[in-house]
Amino acid sequence: MNPPPIPDSPSYTLQDFIKATAQQDKGQGMFEKETERLLEVNLDGRVNTKMGSMVAYHGDIRFTREKMLDQGMGSLLKKAFTGEGMRITYADGRGKLYLADAGKKVSIIRLNGESIFVNGNDVLAFESTLQHKITMMKRVAAMMAGGLFNIRLEGSGMLAITTHFEPRTLVVEPGRPVTTDPNATVAWSGNLQPQFKTDVSLRTILGRGSGESFQMHFEGSGFVVIQPYEEVAYQPQQGS
Repeated sequence: MNPPPIPDSPSYTLQDFIKATAQQDKGQGMFEKETERLLEVNLDGRVNTKMGSMVAYHGDIRFTREKMLDQGMGSLLKKAFTGEGMRITYADGRGKLYLADAGKKVSIIRLNGESIFVNGNDVLAFESTLQHKITMMKRVAAMMAGGLFNIRLEGSGMLAITTHFEPRTLVVEPGRPVTTDPNATVAWSGNLQPQFKTDVSLRTILGRGSGESFQMHFEGSGFVVIQPYEEVAYQPQQGS
């Protein structure tokens, strides 16, 4: 009796690797997910990106940092006194731009006249057609190291956000509020204004409590996007 044939094993050649990992044009528009954790921007004009998110590009693209006054005098004063605020880089030109953020999962959203709040840690890129305003949640800033800031995006255009692992969206309905951990909260609908709850007790201070001392509370009609990960609040680099 003849032995069964041995199946062909992978050759693992350099050509095999290049073919398996080669960039692909998917024809999906300005924003494409090259992989689940890598965003491709087919740039012809300007796109706003999270500072430090560029990993590669080809073409004629120039990068400039958003000026402090681009967000208005209020933002300038806020940064001067708190050191807080998201850093944005403008990418101008034509070519292909690749963005990523610490291996986090990329999700693409198209706004059609809607508005959304996104945690500043979790914004990867957005079209310049979207109006944006960076704000800080003052009440929670006193509770958490570095505070908690977010960006409100409104209008028509595409944005890309990042999450640790798979995001999940919770629906907020009248009479059915949603409460979340601030460090696990990624985004929420633009019509919602979260309230902050505290649960600080002697047991918490001594390290015997649940650890969920600060919570975001959403009431009304809308949605909240969460991730299965508690992300440390943004800490700006000194001198940046």
